[in-house]
Amino acid sequence: MQKSDHLDHEALENFPNGAKLSWGIVKQPKRGPKGELSIKKIVDAAIEIADKDGLAAVSMNRVAGSLGFTTMSLYRYISSKDDLLLLMQDAVCGISIPPEKAETDWREEMREYVRACIVVFREHHWFGDIPIMSVPLGPNNLLVVDWALRSMREFPLSDYEKMSIVLLLSSYARSTGMIQRDMFRAIQAGSSLEAFSGLNYTAALNHLVKPERYPNLHPLIASGVYTGEDESENGVGNDFDFGLERILDGIQYYLEKKKT
Repeated sequence: MQKSDHLDHEALENFPNGAKLSWGIVKQPKRGPKGELSIKKIVDAAIEIADKDGLAAVSMNRVAGSLGFTTMSLYRYISSKDDLLLLMQDAVCGISIPPEKAETDWREEMREYVRACIVVFREHHWFGDIPIMSVPLGPNNLLVVDWALRSMREFPLSDYEKMSIVLLLSSYARSTGMIQRDMFRAIQAGSSLEAFSGLNYTAALNHLVKPERYPNLHPLIASGVYTGEDESENGVGNDFDFGLERILDGIQYYLEKKKT
């Protein structure tokens, strides 16, 4: 038994403290009135601040003040801001995962996964501002990874290939989510949707972009596609959905190639 405990200790030796807290494998402080403060209360308060004022507004001092406690009170539960950020990150990954269907359409399940990840970036604008420091380690984050793998259960692929597809889908969700986040921020600051479509700049671009200097771009500007005047081609009205479908096409092609 002692040997097993020793092995467990070794396995967790390099595990980040914030991840340990997210898994509940760190003893909670016993001092103070029972239930007056908890990791969940601290994390929820920090998320509320970040949702309202951005990640830069989150500090141990401000979180403590919002809860009516001293900063030192928080350090009894969470030892650093880095640990708090990891806990915040994992908390907002606690999304509702749809139940598995009897007949799974892997493309539709991957669409659901990507769209759900994009929502996290859109609803919590600070989420993409947290630097990526490691592979996902928190329980909620790993449940999302598990969901992404579910659609590939019967794929004739190696574990490495499956994880590479998860990374591909997650990367697309991250980039799309951060673009949508930035668009939202710009609009909140007074910009307009026309600025992103480029409609306000059509006349200027038609004048400035000459075919001799921009032989490949000029036809697209002249046709109105570049500035969103003509999005009827192929019935595609959403750039993000178009990109996702091409990724899924690539995965499908790869699967068919593996079978031959």
